[in-house]
Amino acid sequence: MADLTASHPDSAADDAQTDDAAPKATPALRSTAWFGTADKNGFMYRSWMKNQGIPNHEFDGRPIIGICNTWSELTPCNAHFRKLAEHVKRGVYEAGGFPVEFPVFSNGESNLRPTAMLTRNLAAMDVEEAIRGNPIDAVVLLAGCDKTTPALLMGAASCDVPAILVSGGPMLNGKLDGKDIGSGTAVWQLHESLKAGDIDLHQFLSAEAGMSRSAGTCNTMGTASTMACMAEALGVSLPHNAAIPAVDARRYVLAHMSGIRIVEMARQGLSLSKVLTREAFENAIRTNAAIGGSTNAVIHLKAIAGRIGVPLELEDWTAVGRDTPTIVDLMPSGRFLMEEFYYAGGLPAVLRRLGEAGRLPHPQALTVNGKALWDNVKDAPLYNDEVIRPLDKPLLPDGSIRILRGNLAPRGAVLKPSAATPRLLRHRGRAVVFENLEHYKARIVDESLDVDEDSVLVLKHCGPRGYPGMAEVGNMGLPPKLLRRGVKDMVRISDARMSGTAYGTVVLHVAPEAAAGGPLAIVRDGDWIELDCETGRLHLDIGDAEYAHRMAGIKPQQAPAEGGYRKLYVDHVLQADEGCDLDFLVGCRGHAVPRHSH
Repeated sequence: MADLTASHPDSAADDAQTDDAAPKATPALRSTAWFGTADKNGFMYRSWMKNQGIPNHEFDGRPIIGICNTWSELTPCNAHFRKLAEHVKRGVYEAGGFPVEFPVFSNGESNLRPTAMLTRNLAAMDVEEAIRGNPIDAVVLLAGCDKTTPALLMGAASCDVPAILVSGGPMLNGKLDGKDIGSGTAVWQLHESLKAGDIDLHQFLSAEAGMSRSAGTCNTMGTASTMACMAEALGVSLPHNAAIPAVDARRYVLAHMSGIRIVEMARQGLSLSKVLTREAFENAIRTNAAIGGSTNAVIHLKAIAGRIGVPLELEDWTAVGRDTPTIVDLMPSGRFLMEEFYYAGGLPAVLRRLGEAGRLPHPQALTVNGKALWDNVKDAPLYNDEVIRPLDKPLLPDGSIRILRGNLAPRGAVLKPSAATPRLLRHRGRAVVFENLEHYKARIVDESLDVDEDSVLVLKHCGPRGYPGMAEVGNMGLPPKLLRRGVKDMVRISDARMSGTAYGTVVLHVAPEAAAGGPLAIVRDGDWIELDCETGRLHLDIGDAEYAHRMAGIKPQQAPAEGGYRKLYVDHVLQADEGCDLDFLVGCRGHAVPRHSH
């Protein structure tokens, strides 16, 4: 194996240093409003903190660095974050700051029901209020499982403090029968094989332990890895953050160096709004196409942009991402896993390939280490042309997320071509309709179901309001009777999401959703549906008069009568094309120090 020391964060000290163009002015620290006075209030704030054994010199005006931790044993992807936080603290102390660790809601997709997407905004509220209400000058965001990355970035963006994100990293390659298997992706593959009768229940269950054999997030290019790549492409993490395996010592080196760097950012006043610019989001969109990233990135980037005040629309995924080749050969689109991606050079190597071909939209975009994105990656080594392919030998010539519109999705829908069957990207078929997830589960196994390989499976009422929370159920499993005949893929359409580890010709995020009175609600068995990814068309072919008649009878679904967060969510959630944030959370409210009550 090639020597990787030159390209990975054994040399992360260089990645954490600023260049001469970085801001040099020392702003007033927020924490001085708590600890910097000699009156009654300063006395109480310092005294209460001192009950933890903190000496007086820690309150001498040094930056107070929050460590926002999504550690939880119920979020297994993030279960190693206590150790990660300790390495961040070492870096903070080394740079002359004072670290304070605090917990926030940990919305892990693997265990949380009905879906972690329901509580992404709740976690973002937690992060925002914890940052704004506490004596924090800057914050290190510890994120891993899918929704923790956007939630932490959304909350921090609404405060616009200096912030740097440290991902937990992907788990090691899964193993089954001497071969690599990808977390998440293996579940979908093996379950379809079980329903087709190709394997038995014992063979299916034997994959459990081998699929998830170390700490970390899914080792495929699922949503967790995608969002870690998005963070790095946006410039809110140090180089190589996205791909270092969770259990690799270099992950802890990166955490240490992030701790050093956040102290410098606090002293410079390098806040998120200086990094999360329109240019940064365009870089991320292009990067998502190159890595074959998750469709969930569309929703999450929109929500983050909405918090920082950057205009971002569905059309930007076409205008910016179109004609970008997918060059990262990772499951579920390709063959390899995140370990190989890191060993091949990681995201810096991808960005270098894009930049050298003139395909990186804004190479001079600022990143949290004070350098331009291109300066961070222009010399990045690349060790494996199979894992990170040359642009003239891509996995897919155009891997950009497809934005679809038509009378079935007036406000848009999305499809990931790198995970789809090419022949199905232009298709016309009869609808087989499922009114909700329970209806789907009961009907899909019915041997008398009128369905063939050309049918279009349509799932309703699984969107932001309808589920609620927009669960990852859009990649509907195929009818067992077709699986036994060797059918591997069909066109599927829903207002739901799907896991980034999943695959197939799946149209997702149909907006407006059925529960909001969208046209998906009027589709009936036997209706003809036309899909054309090249032209971006999604059409329900029932005639204008019939379309208008059916739409006239549709009423939006009412919010549940019971109270609590679920009612707040249903009453205020925006549609998928708007990022599924709560309407009253959009925007940057700043980090003005709240009034004290003492």
